[in-house]
Amino acid sequence: MNEGAPRVHRGWWYTTLQFNRDVTQSRMLTWWPDVLQVGYTRTMLAALLLRPRPPRLGIIGLGGGSQAKFCHRHLPEASIEAFESDVRVLALRDAFRVPANSGRFQARLGDGAAMLRQRRGAYDLLLVDAYEAEGISPSVSTQAFYDDCRDALAEGGAMAVNLYATDARRHLVRMRRSFGGRVLALEEPRMSNRIAFAWQPGGVVADPREELARLPRAARWQLAARFLRLARARRDWQPRDR
Repeated sequence: MNEGAPRVHRGWWYTTLQFNRDVTQSRMLTWWPDVLQVGYTRTMLAALLLRPRPPRLGIIGLGGGSQAKFCHRHLPEASIEAFESDVRVLALRDAFRVPANSGRFQARLGDGAAMLRQRRGAYDLLLVDAYEAEGISPSVSTQAFYDDCRDALAEGGAMAVNLYATDARRHLVRMRRSFGGRVLALEEPRMSNRIAFAWQPGGVVADPREELARLPRAARWQLAARFLRLARARRDWQPRDR
């Protein structure tokens, strides 16, 4: 198989998606596909603290579908729309047990950055984890993209973006311009990821323990530590304009 082409490695414990031998794009517990196996994906889902029980959820970068599967299982009232720009990755959805398209879940082939421009106010929560073989997609790295993210969120909506192997400061500066400074970032322990959160005016930050209690037990143990960490960071947050 050509270097850079997505490929699946199936093992007894894990099923992984890779573009090259050095970087794993997605990792799934073979016998428990809905678990958020990689730490940064749990941190991204801490965004549920900034917008609890979102009725409409958008995902840019389906990959192996870790977050899509988690949300499909544990947020049964949510309508989920996920975009994947690589037809070869989308073709692997069955290998990663991504749910079939239905009335409440759609995994679509397309450039999520371009699709956002047609979805003004469409989402209550937006998750961005769009990586190609060479790294983060250029289409989700521009000022215009973060402006479109802001416009795609409803009042009180929130987003989380995975920043890995990129100039995180440049992304954060652009996010602050788009969201009027309403941005904070968390380093992922023992990983090279930084997760950035941004939110629209009008939202109320949930009490982490109360919000965890509303989630199914199988979701609580995965998100508890991340909820508490984000709650502390949000409490100490001070607006910055750049």
